[in-house]
Amino acid sequence: MRIFTAALATETNTFSPICIDRRAFEASLYASPGKHPETPTLCTAPITVGRRVAAEKGWILIEGTAAWADPAGLVNRRTYEDLRDEILDQLRAALPIDAVILGLHGAMVADGYEDTEGDLLQRVRELVGPEVLVCAELDPHSHLTNRRVAAADFFVFFKEFPHTDFVERAEDLWRVAVDTLEGRVTPVMSVFDCRMIDVFPTSREPMRSFVDRLMQIERHDADVLSLSVVHGFMAGDVTEMGTKMLVVTNGKAEKGKALARELGLELFSRRGTYRMPEIDAHQAVAQAIAAPSGPVVIADMWDNPGGGTAGDATVVLEELLARKATDTAVGTIWDPMAVQICMAAGEGAEIPLRFGAKSAPGTGRPIDGIVKVIKLVRNAEMRFGESIAPFGDAAHIRLRGIDIILNTTRAQSFDPSLFSAMDIDPGSKKILVVKSTNHFYASFSKIASEILYCSAGTPYPNDPAKTPYRRARRDIWPMIADPHGPDQGV
Repeated sequence: MRIFTAALATETNTFSPICIDRRAFEASLYASPGKHPETPTLCTAPITVGRRVAAEKGWILIEGTAAWADPAGLVNRRTYEDLRDEILDQLRAALPIDAVILGLHGAMVADGYEDTEGDLLQRVRELVGPEVLVCAELDPHSHLTNRRVAAADFFVFFKEFPHTDFVERAEDLWRVAVDTLEGRVTPVMSVFDCRMIDVFPTSREPMRSFVDRLMQIERHDADVLSLSVVHGFMAGDVTEMGTKMLVVTNGKAEKGKALARELGLELFSRRGTYRMPEIDAHQAVAQAIAAPSGPVVIADMWDNPGGGTAGDATVVLEELLARKATDTAVGTIWDPMAVQICMAAGEGAEIPLRFGAKSAPGTGRPIDGIVKVIKLVRNAEMRFGESIAPFGDAAHIRLRGIDIILNTTRAQSFDPSLFSAMDIDPGSKKILVVKSTNHFYASFSKIASEILYCSAGTPYPNDPAKTPYRRARRDIWPMIADPHGPDQGV
């Protein structure tokens, strides 16, 4: 067998002011054919898992480009077209092949391309023809469009949020692909539109039990090859935004359709109960200071670079300074210019510095003060499960008893190694502030005495009922109360 694999991925917050060009991919991950590192990034696990599977089977794996950019705003049109055409040219040169196995995200939007993954998959299908297997692994915070379903044989989405299972789901993707190529199964996709948009953390109920049930069905029903909840991405203002239920069966389209509907309506029935309990910055800081022990982790959940925001909001930091908090570390505040100034000053220097809150309204005010430069690190990195996440040149500064990490490559706070990389012992702090909606939970929950989900400022459009969408549909919950009701004709 000759298998072609490649990856092209980012998550586009169409409300974000941070646009993406080729430099953003090169800062996060750009690997030419055969040059992908041994450890996968979030959306490139099909390549690393594929190396192992192909070696075991004695198949030929032809690697194309792998490109990943940390989530942000609109992708530059030429950047997308160049990366897309690079992969398509590699695929064309590899023909004839038996399968195309891709790593995608599912929420990329480029200038002129609302559905980039649909565009790429359709062009792949046109190149290889109807008989060649085409499949992909995707992030559930994505848009499952009709165009994508028409172009591919099957998809597998991560099940967990935090996305701790991207390697396991790549293994599922390859398992179904191998069974298909060897003639044991014929994958068929069935999709149910839940007509809703919500946040579905699997680190708490009721989503934890729902995902556990999906995995149980996969284990015990021989007709079911894969089950995925496509959460949707509420910060992506696109026509087909929303939550979908995907069932992949072994040639049982009608069974898949019925099961997708059953599970999708069950998901819908609990709408509004999935999200984490959120408090404002005043309450979060007061509660953290009053806690008997630490570290208390405050998640600045809507200034999450993993959702495309800048990551430079200062609302929580302002509150910490106002309450004279100490024994506190904040990671991170994105400010490349402030890092550059700190780098020029050098470790140990005390300098006047203005930093943060430059990207957009709703992010607080810039912080001014005399800071001490404690630690400077070029090309800093933290762990993210089996992967490594870069956060760029970084500066650890201290302001009025608070340790703050400034960074140049936007990245959410995945792991306590973010702090230790900058000579901060996270376990010794009373309060840790992280920029993440829920990915932090897998690692930080192991050291936290308490976790507080803080909704501070408005860097991210987190209330779909009020978000000023221009393209997204309005016939879904919470825009309307019950889109599945008898008066809706569904």
